[in-house]
Amino acid sequence: MRARLILEDGTECVGTAFGAAAESVGEVVFNTGLTGYQEVLSDPSYCGQIVTMTYPLIGNYGINRDDFEAVRPYIHGFVVREHCDAPSNWRSAGTLDELLKAYGIPGIAGVDTRMLTRKIRYHGTMKGMITTSGAPLSDLLDSLRRASLMTDQVSRVSTRSVYSCPGTGHRVLLVDFGAKHGILRELTKRNCDVVVVPYNVTATEIRRLQPDGILLSNGPGDPKDVPQAIATIREILGEYPLFGICLGHQLFALASGADTVKMKFGHRGGNHPVKELATGRTYITSQNHSYAVKAESIPGTGLEITHVALNDGTVEGLCSTAKRAFSVQFHPEAAPGPYDTGSLFDRFLEMMDTAKEERAHAKAR
Repeated sequence: MRARLILEDGTECVGTAFGAAAESVGEVVFNTGLTGYQEVLSDPSYCGQIVTMTYPLIGNYGINRDDFEAVRPYIHGFVVREHCDAPSNWRSAGTLDELLKAYGIPGIAGVDTRMLTRKIRYHGTMKGMITTSGAPLSDLLDSLRRASLMTDQVSRVSTRSVYSCPGTGHRVLLVDFGAKHGILRELTKRNCDVVVVPYNVTATEIRRLQPDGILLSNGPGDPKDVPQAIATIREILGEYPLFGICLGHQLFALASGADTVKMKFGHRGGNHPVKELATGRTYITSQNHSYAVKAESIPGTGLEITHVALNDGTVEGLCSTAKRAFSVQFHPEAAPGPYDTGSLFDRFLEMMDTAKEERAHAKAR
């Protein structure tokens, strides 16, 4: 079956359909990862987006039960150069085509993804549509240009209710803005008693759960679209050790008085170099975001920049010693990606250790 990818600037890419025979609109972005397409598909941070993979062959190792980063895929479409419908891997339990069909997600193969990536890099991300319709291009363009991109992605991907992953260590409150399973894996393997709460949790509810620390998760979209979360973070800052990842990093910055800005085409892939300013060390990181904290908005907020991206100089890490809080724009749980920065979870545990000791000394006095 023929499929078409149409961009709001009038570009039309004709290819072969796979996945669901459906029509879907989203923001067209690209990911530079050489592998890890299953984790990309199931990363809630891609909710509302049509993802283009720059690596040419996708689907060759199938789909397995272990590599999901959420219980289902949230992307709005998948664009590849070559779709492999006969995967070969000992863990494979299904095909990419079957997964997309099961969740009503359209895919298109045979697209010049190099051209598409260059266009996005030059012009920036834009609205797009994948369709199997034979309607005239002019009609589809009119429909696409009238369509609005989503602004409620966080409410769509966040948990609806509180649940726990019991452990014998520190109680960590994981605020789910679209949390990847990798974050849960990193916390549970450190024996944390994890309580996962919805994105709209209140400060009162947080205090009632008596956490030792709070982790603000990754998630999709513009951080300014969840103002209630910013207000809650602002209210509880300084009460508990806090660690923010990706969207959580941006929300921490906004709650502290800094500002964020949309990037031209964002960072998406597993090979982004980031410099830690305190040591001068460079880490290779996994990233997936469209927004960044504005460096010029940091002075006067009590925040300190700890990491910067070496490709474009954008802010990649923040800390507030006074508030016992820090955050990073990249993904230390790295699924997919390198594990260079997994020690940040250990740093979070050390902060909780210190806070607990200080509370014990205060009670003793």
